Amino acid sequence: MPRYADIRRAIEDRIISGDLQPGDRISGEEDLAAEHGVSRMTVNKALSSLAEAGLIVRRRRAGSFVASPKAQETILEIHDIKSEILNAGQRYRHAVVARHSRVATAAERARLSLPLRGRVLALCVQHFADDRPYVIEDRLISIAAVPEAMTVDFSDTPPGTWLLERIPWTDARHTIRAINAPADVAAMLDLARGTACLVIDRVTWRSGAPVTSVRLTYPGDRHELSARFSAGHRSQVPD
Repeated sequence: MPRYADIRRAIEDRIISGDLQPGDRISGEEDLAAEHGVSRMTVNKALSSLAEAGLIVRRRRAGSFVASPKAQETILEIHDIKSEILNAGQRYRHAVVARHSRVATAAERARLSLPLRGRVLALCVQHFADDRPYVIEDRLISIAAVPEAMTVDFSDTPPGTWLLERIPWTDARHTIRAINAPADVAAMLDLARGTACLVIDRVTWRSGAPVTSVRLTYPGDRHELSARFSAGHRSQVPD
């Protein structure tokens, strides 16, 4: 990992953990350069990266400060499926249908922007609300980014919940589309083949490194997307 990324991650971890609060001043470039044994140019690159991610604000002559959270920046948030179902007053359960650790296929490398021979943990999970199929979760986890996932069987805690509780993320991209359910998807969602489904593809990154890619397939007539946002606030996601 480049040295500037190490510095970015160290500061980012302090922000995410709450050790640094909104408005707190970040150490100056000279102090950070001395602390990490690097040049000021390297520190400047790390701070610029944090500013581009919206985690800090850089003010000329004053220094760098932890940014305040921005309301309504993204139309879609990252929700925990288990909490979503429980908060709706429904019973929740899940089942891990498939689990494989392997060298990523070409398609999987494209989904997660992984290098050749990059490894993934591939999971297929059914989520149920009141014993009715709610959503299919097709997830890839980068083993390089989350090696500890290899030791978790996810039978008690679903992977999405586990990741949200333990692995901080900094950037996310959502893609929304509709499909006609193929036979295997239709069977898992208790639908007729060809039924319209809503698909949300999401990739999350931590300091520019891919963490996980998940494809969530919902029955089209049982799910909707809704968000309230104000003029002047635009979604910001990585290309």
